[in-house]
Amino acid sequence: MKKIHKFANLAAVILPFAAFLVAIPLLWNDYVGWTDLAIFGVMYVLTGFGVTVGFHRLLTHRAFETSRPIKYTLTALGSMAVEGPAIVWVADHRKHHTFADEEGDPHSPHVDFGDGWRGAARGLWHAHMGWLFDEQGRAQAKRFARDLLADDGLRFITKKFPAFVALGLLIPFLLGLALTQSLAGGLTALLWGGFVRIFLLHHVTWSINSVCHFFGRRRFDTDDHSTNVFWLALPSFGESWHHNHHAFPTSAKHGLRWWEVDTSALLIGLLERLGLAWNVVKVAPERQQAKLASAQPSRVAA
Repeated sequence: MKKIHKFANLAAVILPFAAFLVAIPLLWNDYVGWTDLAIFGVMYVLTGFGVTVGFHRLLTHRAFETSRPIKYTLTALGSMAVEGPAIVWVADHRKHHTFADEEGDPHSPHVDFGDGWRGAARGLWHAHMGWLFDEQGRAQAKRFARDLLADDGLRFITKKFPAFVALGLLIPFLLGLALTQSLAGGLTALLWGGFVRIFLLHHVTWSINSVCHFFGRRRFDTDDHSTNVFWLALPSFGESWHHNHHAFPTSAKHGLRWWEVDTSALLIGLLERLGLAWNVVKVAPERQQAKLASAQPSRVAA
């Protein structure tokens, strides 16, 4: 990884974290209003779906098909989450599935970190954030994302990633400015709808790499350490049913039981009902039954 990429990743980690530290006393002292929180919520949902529905289920796993305008809109929103350029993100994630929890997986917490609590801590750190500084972006796009390289629109959005990052900060600032008619309102909206939103969405996404390969429950026969973690389901838009996802990577729905809340799947289902999504991949109950592990569902812990 080039030094400039390492510095960019470091900035993407530190700046939202610093903003979060600033936001805590502001919230405590009532320097944040409902306008800021509403802008935060809207931006969190839009950019979160950009990652989960756009980057992950559409681009990476082709769990459904949609029109180019919707595909490019989701990709643009995912870029505003500041988790990396679209094609780079997809290549890294496809590499993760190719080598899941084995040598070559860019962010497994289980490869060569030693035994005991120290090894577990090193592995979790690497899976959560450490991989950003030595593994992110090393997956060859020509090998892992050749189909996306053939799409002019996706190449353009990937190339203009810094512009979409800036747009993801400009939008909450302008919304706050317009709704409050004050510069202070624009700045606090930028803080919450921009930097704090990025910080929280980052750590929810990174928790899928770390927590959901270390703690939680399993029920399918898979060759990795993926787990389902129920308490992350809402903030991750259903991504934390990660074991289900590893069992059936192309499924548009990760929450396979009625109580496994998966808002990303709900959005895809809505698009399908509106005729805006098609060829949605669904896993029949019989196929799920055939892949169940021979033992009862197991709990994984450190």
